[in-house]
Amino acid sequence: MNDAILKPAWYVLHVKSRFENVVNEGLVKKSFEAFLPKIQVRSRRRDRRKMIQVPLFPGYLFVRTNLDPHLHLEIVRTVGAVRLVGNRTGPPVPVPDDVVSSLRIMVAAEKAVTTGRRYSKGERVMVTGGTLGGVVGVFSQYRGKGRVIVNIDILGQFAAVEVSEDDVITLPEIIS
Repeated sequence: MNDAILKPAWYVLHVKSRFENVVNEGLVKKSFEAFLPKIQVRSRRRDRRKMIQVPLFPGYLFVRTNLDPHLHLEIVRTVGAVRLVGNRTGPPVPVPDDVVSSLRIMVAAEKAVTTGRRYSKGERVMVTGGTLGGVVGVFSQYRGKGRVIVNIDILGQFAAVEVSEDDVITLPEIIS
């Protein structure tokens, strides 16, 4: 194997939903260097208001390893692990050390960290929460303070609704 491939680097590990802590602990028990960046957010439950620690990137964590086949197999055999992230046809893609260092500094600072993705105008979305849960529409614009406008096509016309950005997900493109 090529020496460049066997050089230790950080990789992104995709894990099962809500298995981030389980996988992180499993990797540490196997003597891997793992990093699960967490942030504090207010619990969304209505019956209590408390701050909880949640993964910064749900479904993902970082693991430092070389791409030795034996070690790669040990990583993906960890309960809850899915795969190392990379190109579909190529090997996993390493994450630069300075990116992981920056993430460590950000989560250690205990300042508000916001994540998410920007929606593009015309992108198909679905409202997942609130009274409009299940409504499918087209992203129109950002309104500020976490609010977005979603257009819903009805009988050749549209109705626009303002909802929380947290209650909107992107729908996959439909191939006809």
